[in-house]
Amino acid sequence: MELQSLATTLEASLDPSQNKQAETVLLQEQKKPRFSLLLLSIVASDTYGSTARLASALYFKNFIRRNWTDENGNHKLPQQEVVSIKQELIGLMINVPANIQYQLGDAVGVIADSDFWRRWDTLVDDLVSRLTPDNARINNGVLQVAHSIFKRWRPLYRSDELFTEVNHVLGKFGDTFVQLLSNTDQIIERNREDRSALSQYFSTMNLLMKLLYDLSVQDLPPIFEDNMQSLTSLLHKYLIYDNPLLQSDGDSESGPLEFVKSGIFEVLVLYAQKYEDAFGPFVEQFVGSSWNLLTTTSLEPKNDILVSKALQFLTSVTRLSQHAQAFNNEDTMSQVIERVVLPNLSLRDSDMEMFEDEPIEFIRQDLEGSDSDTRRRAATDFLQQLLAQFQKLVTDIVLRYINHYLSEYSRNPSANWKSKDTAVYLFSSIAAKGAVTTSQGVKSVNELVNIIDFFQANVAADLVSDSDVDSILKVDAIKYLYMFRSQITRDQWRDAFPLVVKHLGSPDYVVYTYAAIALERVLALTDHSKQSVIDPADVTPLSAQLLEHLFQLIERNPHPPKLQENEFLMRCVMRVLIVIRDGVVPITDNVLAKFTKITQIISSNPANPRFYYYHFEALGAFIRFAAPLQPEKLENGLYPVFLSILENDVQEFIPYVFQLFAALLEANPSGSLTAYYTSLAQPILSPQLWSSRGNIPALVRLVSSLLTRGASQIAENKQLEPILGIFQTLITNKVNEIYGFELLESIMANFTPSIIEPYFGTILQLLFTRLQNSKTEAFSSRFVRFYHFISSRIDSGLGADWFINHANQVQEGLYVQLYLTIILPDTQTLARPLDRKIAVISLCKTLTDSVAFAEKYKKGWGYTCETLLKLLENPPMIASTEDTIADQDVDDMSFGVGFTQLQTIKRPGRDFWPGVRDIKSWVGQELQSSNAKASGKIKRFAEERLIQSPQALQVLSTYMSR
Repeated sequence: MELQSLATTLEASLDPSQNKQAETVLLQEQKKPRFSLLLLSIVASDTYGSTARLASALYFKNFIRRNWTDENGNHKLPQQEVVSIKQELIGLMINVPANIQYQLGDAVGVIADSDFWRRWDTLVDDLVSRLTPDNARINNGVLQVAHSIFKRWRPLYRSDELFTEVNHVLGKFGDTFVQLLSNTDQIIERNREDRSALSQYFSTMNLLMKLLYDLSVQDLPPIFEDNMQSLTSLLHKYLIYDNPLLQSDGDSESGPLEFVKSGIFEVLVLYAQKYEDAFGPFVEQFVGSSWNLLTTTSLEPKNDILVSKALQFLTSVTRLSQHAQAFNNEDTMSQVIERVVLPNLSLRDSDMEMFEDEPIEFIRQDLEGSDSDTRRRAATDFLQQLLAQFQKLVTDIVLRYINHYLSEYSRNPSANWKSKDTAVYLFSSIAAKGAVTTSQGVKSVNELVNIIDFFQANVAADLVSDSDVDSILKVDAIKYLYMFRSQITRDQWRDAFPLVVKHLGSPDYVVYTYAAIALERVLALTDHSKQSVIDPADVTPLSAQLLEHLFQLIERNPHPPKLQENEFLMRCVMRVLIVIRDGVVPITDNVLAKFTKITQIISSNPANPRFYYYHFEALGAFIRFAAPLQPEKLENGLYPVFLSILENDVQEFIPYVFQLFAALLEANPSGSLTAYYTSLAQPILSPQLWSSRGNIPALVRLVSSLLTRGASQIAENKQLEPILGIFQTLITNKVNEIYGFELLESIMANFTPSIIEPYFGTILQLLFTRLQNSKTEAFSSRFVRFYHFISSRIDSGLGADWFINHANQVQEGLYVQLYLTIILPDTQTLARPLDRKIAVISLCKTLTDSVAFAEKYKKGWGYTCETLLKLLENPPMIASTEDTIADQDVDDMSFGVGFTQLQTIKRPGRDFWPGVRDIKSWVGQELQSSNAKASGKIKRFAEERLIQSPQALQVLSTYMSR
């Protein structure tokens, strides 16, 4: 394809109406040699327009993520292409616009993850050589590249390899960095009257602050420690720097000055937290400057990041008792609370504009704390840190302010509702100790206040009243219950729960959403004995009306992006379904219709990963509890919409759909494969679907479910060989080997030995090759489990002798080597209870049923017995299967990357011997029964073959005499 055609196709990939067709073309083009370099050629040229260049940069970034290295860290691209990318990328990134620069920067980070520094040891020299004394454009490009690489260090744990890399960088870049910092300072001084130059060089200073953080994040570099006086002087200079030319024009967007100062505060927080010995002597001047900044900076949104960073710095300093003592008197503390905390806790006009115009963003910022740069969040953290240091002093002072605000409100409730909002927020801030947890809310409270008394006296009325209470105060009341939910008794919740439900009917977006949030969390709340605080029996009678109303709120605007805007509503739907369980059966038709309609709408334009994650979790709960009693109804209702998702290649949804298909199959394990599933089998075996790593876990489960329901039909349709081909692909890949074994076990469990026999020799050859050439601990462990799986299934025509026969056909005598060097030693290291259980059963059946061990492997019989007895010293305890659903925090999930497990239909580990509960008793009974049938042969073997292990013989005798 010519470059112009490729550019046009890339541009089309950003257009939703042309995206699918363009992606199909690009998937073919990327298989051609030097494709990545063609992308960079488009990025580099002004000929193709900004949209095509950006699309090319985006595709290049994602191409590199998928294709740079394999699971072993080896380059997947030809070496010459790898070298060319590295040679071109840095210079290109320096010269492209900022929006393209960011995309290329992400690609540089991916390359650096695998190659820097040992396979890219020229990179830092290259960067240093490109820096100039005074060209801001070039320097900013170089520094952006450097930040793309060095920011990788921020979340990493310390290691020798990491410190070697950091020292490699500092040895080549440290002096240059310090010099560039000084040069930039001097150039800024010379250009105080030049707006354009100032803007460029403050961008440089902003990047230098980011790099100062990167270079310091693991340890304080000696070059910074040696220059701490001059470094802190420069930081302080720009913390208090002002120049009207750098002021941003509007009220909402931060300018270069705010960004630089915010970056300085990030560095100060790091140094205060980690390097107090070196930084401590300089802290006082920064505390004073922070105070001045916080008391003089306006309340405009453009200053929000700066103010929150300043508050974070003071919070860090307050954690250090020697610095916190500066606040330890009533006058100072009162000033801090009045002049710093209260202005940043109180609602502003801009907050109310967001409440009305962007309600979902207001909720996310206020409730989740997802944006840590909000003033309220930072002020609350500062206040709570002061409280941790001086609990009584802070509590007494804040209570006075709370009473003042409540008094203001009582004088004129309609005019002074903001005063009450501040009072409730203040009280919540000092009442809560520690973080608000996802599962329990506030777990520890300030013993100097009473949360129930305050609620009843000042908050409950806003929850109960149907009169004209301001929406913000209703939100405050609901949020109060949400925060302190675990501090409220079961009886108190019995009174409060209907009030929360009532507010789902509010016409106000924020109020009904907060009600849904609080409702979902309290429905998930359990007490110390793991009993639900809200009895499910009280919810089930309300469930039809409750779900209907929640669905109506979701569908209020059927436009796809708007419908999926509010993930909190769908999370509440999920929770109600989890709580009522099979109580959904009588309302199946209505719920099914809602789910199919919503799935159809959002599949046309998946826009909110959190929403559709909860949507599919809710759908999973529906299938889990409704499908066992009505499998055909759900299969017939959901199959068309699921198939449409597959046919239209809605990639975001496909892994979810495969899991849900599997759950539908598993809900009716005794049923045969319907025509729907028979027609599904062929497409899901296509290699293209298995090429996406995120599909593999779900596909393995789906194929396993198909085999359980219809192995005979799979065999008749000659689909076993394609499935075995998939197993072969999975087992050769370290990332997917575990799924290869899962698929193999499913094959062995569902096909008769006569069907498997022609292929088993090849299967063993593949496994033995991996064991010999690239064995990993995980592979070895799963192989040993697989062996015991085969060995234990004598009743199915398998067993140890069956395995021995096939192993020795691959290579004579191979079995003994495997058994003595891998199987027996690694059996002792099996960790999962189900794996240890199946190993016990396998070893026991080997002693009682194997002809080879009885007649040929006489020493092996003794070794097997000793290994069995060692396992029984710490017998596997198989926990009773709790029918509970784990809570998944979406903040910890990476949507769109890999596979996302649906917790509502998560399949428990498969126990092939569910009837065996007391494993020691079972072993004793099995040994006794077999010994009796064989006229005492087992006892005789033990006496002959354990003669060198009298202790083992004694222990075995106790089992046989039970």
